[in-house]
Formats: sequence, C-alpha cells, structure tokens
Amino acid sequence: MGLGLEESLRLTVAALMQATGQSQRDLAEVLGLTQTQVSRRQAGTTAWSLRDCDVLAAHYGIGPLDLLAGPTRACEALPAGTRRGGGRSGRNANVNVKVKVNVRDGVAGR
Repeated sequence: MGLGLEESLRLTVAALMQATGQSQRDLAEVLGLTQTQVSRRQAGTTAWSLRDCDVLAAHYGIGPLDLLAGPTRACEALPAGTRRGGGRSGRNANVNVKVKVNVRDGVAGR
C-alpha cells in the first residue's frame, strides 16, 4: 500500500529541506509559524494546511501539484540554483536525497 498524502507531504518537505539546506526555523519564518509548529507538522501531530502547501510551493518555486506529488517529483521540479551547493535541478538532475522513514511511527527525519 502507498503512502497517504499527509505522510508523503512530510517526506517531501523533509526532502526539500535536505536538498536546499534549509531548516525548520527557515520554513517557520516563511510560513509565519514558530519552529515548534513546523516540527509538529513534520512529526504528523498537526496537519499541514492547504495554505501551508501554497506557501511552501511558492517558496521553493515549484507548483503545488509538484509539492503534493512526492519527494522525487518535488526535488526534480526545484529551479536551478536552489539546491544546496548550487547543484542542477530539473528532469536531468540527479536526485539523491535520502530520507529516513520510521515505518512504525510514520515519522521522517534526516
């Protein structure tokens, strides 16, 4: 069985943070939240809102559907120059983001 949308979004946000070198604190500032609120969303104790998805997609320069399509698609859609170290992005980029998943708890980490 595949991942649910909320779990997929948590993994996607973790992958985007890893790919761009951003922290929960960075995302909190963009979203107008506290780092603790972002942490709760990433842990799955609070759900990401549709507004959060719109703001995250705009922040990363990708479409909302790319954000919701999963980590690989979202990282492939990152605009050139947004990856940590200035790496390439797009369809021909090497997407090598490792996200550790604790299947028992459904929590993603780096």
